[in-house]
Amino acid sequence: MIRARRALALTGVAILATGLAACGESSRDKSDGGGGGGSASGSWTLGTTEVITAMDPAGAYDVGSWNMQYNIFEQLVTIEANAEEPTGDAAESCEYTDAQTVTCTLREGLTFSNGNELTSSDVKFSFERNIRIADPNGSSVLLGSISNGDDESPALAEGAIETPDDLTVVFNLNIPDQTFLKVLSTATGSIVDEETFPADKLIGDADVIGSGPYTLASYADGEQATLEANENYDGPRAPKTKTIFVQYFNDPTPLRTAIASEQIDVAWRTLTPTDLNSLEEEGKVEVLEGEGSEFRYWVWQLGAGPGKDQAVRQAAAQIIDRDAIAANAYDGTVTPSYSIVPPGFGGQRDSFEARYGDPSSDAAAQILQDAGIATPVKITLGYTPTRYGTNAVDEATEFEEQLEAQGLFDVTLADAEWEEYQNLYKEGAYDLHMLGWYPDFLDADNYLTPFVRDGGFFANGYSSDEVNTLLDAELGETDTAAREEIFGELQDIVAEDVPVIPSWNGRNVAVATDQMEGVADTLDPTYIFRFWMISKSE
Repeated sequence: MIRARRALALTGVAILATGLAACGESSRDKSDGGGGGGSASGSWTLGTTEVITAMDPAGAYDVGSWNMQYNIFEQLVTIEANAEEPTGDAAESCEYTDAQTVTCTLREGLTFSNGNELTSSDVKFSFERNIRIADPNGSSVLLGSISNGDDESPALAEGAIETPDDLTVVFNLNIPDQTFLKVLSTATGSIVDEETFPADKLIGDADVIGSGPYTLASYADGEQATLEANENYDGPRAPKTKTIFVQYFNDPTPLRTAIASEQIDVAWRTLTPTDLNSLEEEGKVEVLEGEGSEFRYWVWQLGAGPGKDQAVRQAAAQIIDRDAIAANAYDGTVTPSYSIVPPGFGGQRDSFEARYGDPSSDAAAQILQDAGIATPVKITLGYTPTRYGTNAVDEATEFEEQLEAQGLFDVTLADAEWEEYQNLYKEGAYDLHMLGWYPDFLDADNYLTPFVRDGGFFANGYSSDEVNTLLDAELGETDTAAREEIFGELQDIVAEDVPVIPSWNGRNVAVATDQMEGVADTLDPTYIFRFWMISKSE
């Protein structure tokens, strides 16, 4: 997974009317569903191919690591299953007191699993530490609204966080930012114990201490993690199971074998479409689907080569047959995508469908002819064969055949393993290359700012003053309808400029035995796998 690389400093934000938005409160009263881990019982095993980069919240920015952190740590606010807006977690409430100020009030009596008190000082320490460490595998880039914007010496901006008392945290943002509350709900906002975690380096994976529903009892990298219900936890995410084992697989094939034979109880991330379809046909285990926000797309290199020509980019966007890719490369398990923003997000528009209509080589030929571009246009199409699974190879091959079908393009396929691939695409080795995305938080901005502000996190050479101005405006806009209209404008511009070509959107899928309860309830677009909601019947 590649996550958003937010700009550390954003400029040119218009002066906007001050608005108020608050996260709802969620009771910590045990009679209302809260309570510690002492009442939890039983155990179950999750199998996954997701890897752990770091258990330390300052050192990771990936699905596997973040999901462990969501279960071990508290955040100030959280996104409940199938909800869109944050509600209280460690905080009783968080609200915008003006367009650039967020005030959070902590719940009383918070403690870490080691018994240490959790106060506003720990919250400030956690954010300050994340920004200071600025680990290359970490997510400190999401904290641009409170950082000093210095890539060489990153630090919390002076006065960015105030702690007037043990229960109050005030965030003074450097720009109006309507996404900040949602950033607080991510694993980036995990609260760590300032008496346990070093201030300037990562802690060892096995040594992490949190205040969330589970503690990390043991961990063997690439093999297994064991989570135990946190007996000191007294929050809204009360665990239903005492012990959870997470078994790591390096390939989907043994993961499929393990769930089919019920050696594990749940398989989540990632089985191939072929595996999912065959398991469903066999009927021995349940294939569960929830709404998803996974996004697969192709990125043009605009700095050099054929991608410099807008007509070339538009011609490829006119040719791509997403239905054929979904059917032939993914066995119909994904949905064609016609926008940079997935369906279900406020302000979403199928701008590519409106701009290009049905796939047409004739229309693409006309685009190239009108621009005076000779055919065939030679392009290098890049993909990585293992990061996104074997079906990514099928997608690349299918897209190659579509581009070459009428002789408009002459495609050279090129692949590399993930670590090398990242360097190659940033160096411009590919004219057009494949990437995938999961959201940091559920807001259309998370599919726009990271992609189209000054070349995006993939540094593809795209830049538009109009786009940057609109991004600044939507970040500060407090009126929902007006903000969604700006989102629509941005999607239309992307469809016209084509710095990227949307391919498909995926669903959140898990496979479980019939003894498991609560798995389907956590399958939502956040991709937070809420261990605390899941239990196994006797």
